[in-house]
Amino acid sequence: MSDPQTSRISRRELAKIAALALAGPIEFAAAQHVHQQAVSDAKIAGGVYKPKALTQHEFDTLKLLCEMIVPGANKGGAAEFVDVLSGQNARMLAIYTGGLAWLDDAMRREYSADFLMARPAERTAMLDRIAYRNNETPELAAGIRFFAWARRMTVDAYYTSAAGMKEIGYLGNRAVAKFEVPREAIDYAVKRSGL
Repeated sequence: MSDPQTSRISRRELAKIAALALAGPIEFAAAQHVHQQAVSDAKIAGGVYKPKALTQHEFDTLKLLCEMIVPGANKGGAAEFVDVLSGQNARMLAIYTGGLAWLDDAMRREYSADFLMARPAERTAMLDRIAYRNNETPELAAGIRFFAWARRMTVDAYYTSAAGMKEIGYLGNRAVAKFEVPREAIDYAVKRSGL
C-alpha cells in the first residue's frame, strides 16, 4: 500500500466509491482509498481536516453524531470519510445536508437548541427516538431514515480505519502458523444455537 501521508486518488475513483457506497457497505480496499484521501487533505491543510462538502457547522454536527454512534469514531476519521465521499456525490451530499438539517430542526423544536448546543441528555433522547424503525411516525420518518444511513456509514468508516481495525484486533491478510477460534466465540455460538 502506498504511503497514506502522500497518496491521493483521482476524483473519478472517489466518485465511483461514493456511488458504490449508496448501494451498500463499502469494500475494504475502497474505504482505504477514502481514508488516505482524508489524511492527504488534512496534511495539505496543515494537519487539520477542512470540510470539502459540508459546512463547518454540518461537519461539527456530523463529528458529534458519529462519536455518539460509535465511541472513538473521531479517532477513525468517520466524519472526514463521509465528507470526502459527499464531496463526490450530490445524492450522498443531499442525504447528509438534509439529514443534519432535519436533526437540528427537530432538536430546536423539542429542546430550543440545535444538536451541537443541546445538552448531552437531550441529544441522547433524540437519538433514542430515531434509532429504531418501530418508533416511526410521520414526524420522525425522515430522521429515522437519516439515522440508519448515518449509522451504517459511521460503522463502515470507523471499522475500516486504523483505529477501528486495531479495536477489533484485525491483523490483516497475513499467514499464521495456526488459527484458533477464540473460546468466547465458540461458547457464544453454542449458546445461541441451542445445542
